[in-house]
Amino acid sequence: MEPSDHDDGPHHPAPGRRPRLPGGPPPGPARPAFWRSPLRGPWLTSVFGVLLLVGIPVLFVTGLLSYAAYNPDLAPGNDQTPGKGWLGFYLFSWPTSPYWLYRLTQGVHVTLGVVLIPVLLAKLWSVLPKLFSWPPLRSPSHALERLSLLLLVGGALFEFVTGVLNIQLHYIFPGSFYTLHFYGAWIFTGAFVVHIAFRLPVMAKALRSRRLGTELRTPAARTVSEPADDTGLVTPHPAPPTTSRRGALGLVGAGSLSLLLVTAGQSIGGSLRGTALLAPRGQEPGQGPNGFQINKTAASVGIRARDIGPDWRLVVRGNGREKILTRAQVLALPQRTAALPIACVEGWSTDDQHWSGVRLTDLAALVGLRHGPPGVFVESVQRAGAFRSTHLRDNQVRDARSLLALRVNGADLSPDHGYPARIIVPANPGVHNTKWVTRLTFGGTV
Repeated sequence: MEPSDHDDGPHHPAPGRRPRLPGGPPPGPARPAFWRSPLRGPWLTSVFGVLLLVGIPVLFVTGLLSYAAYNPDLAPGNDQTPGKGWLGFYLFSWPTSPYWLYRLTQGVHVTLGVVLIPVLLAKLWSVLPKLFSWPPLRSPSHALERLSLLLLVGGALFEFVTGVLNIQLHYIFPGSFYTLHFYGAWIFTGAFVVHIAFRLPVMAKALRSRRLGTELRTPAARTVSEPADDTGLVTPHPAPPTTSRRGALGLVGAGSLSLLLVTAGQSIGGSLRGTALLAPRGQEPGQGPNGFQINKTAASVGIRARDIGPDWRLVVRGNGREKILTRAQVLALPQRTAALPIACVEGWSTDDQHWSGVRLTDLAALVGLRHGPPGVFVESVQRAGAFRSTHLRDNQVRDARSLLALRVNGADLSPDHGYPARIIVPANPGVHNTKWVTRLTFGGTV
């Protein structure tokens, strides 16, 4: 018999409880009979929950590490998240070794975030009836639970959507991506921890109720609903199954695997770079020594020919001194080499590129800072836009691989790669490897 639209299923009040709103839930999704998938139930929801329980903490930790890599506590110019207060308690001096550290943390963060999208959507689908549970608010404690779920679901959707928009270069945020994603991560993670604390016993019980191996051998024809319980996830009137739980898990797994195959290559680089079909940038980075990915072109940020032409000068300040150099004079200084990648917050990175230029320590020595030079404030000829300047810590300046690069892979830098000079520092986020550098102020903060 088909369920009636007036059938409110298990929403009849339990013995000893007062009736809910007169007349029961309104027709539609507030009635349990509206939801008819025989797959929904605490076991399937818990399986998706376990996958997120493993993945979300990794996303959170790698995200915090990526934020720390910007050295936001060093100076206001580096900080894209004003007013973070005690949420910045964990910040530390971002190291320069291993030189691939930021490439690893941000690559894992972006790739895992994309891979978890099918799992997140499947989890939300599995608990969708709870969103319409009736009555909407039963008690103050129920209201708090609903609020925590709002923060949990809203926070998850916000973090995943803003992350995907960022790596797809759709900067439609009502503010800085860094600020929004940072605060959103803390709100989502706080709600996630509370949710896990209350739901972990239920999840453990549900996972013990069925064997994964048995479910993976069960075809759709023998798939039946889980026993009704007080979770509200099991429909009282299941429709005939069109797929099995094995099929549902396989569909989600195939979706995650597909996203992995078309995303991971942008972080791994090399020959796998061509498999990153969903990476919007750098599909055709060009040929030759400068043929590797870039974030912003010279034209896109308004760099004019005269800004980087013969009149370009490098100004080195510090210790009360100033030195002004032409590019020929910078080239006449001792030239060093370093093999370092470029890694971007959007998840893409390059293989090691062979940079050559002047060590930052040698430039500090020009103004008398020969021993233990301090951090440096780096300024670009770029006149507007984010990250036209940056602060580097003293440990970054003192690393022998940190260069003011003039050439890459045996050729002069191209204008899009920062000609006539750019910063390259091991394990540094790409946007802090400032391009079109015109001034270095050692010990400067503005």
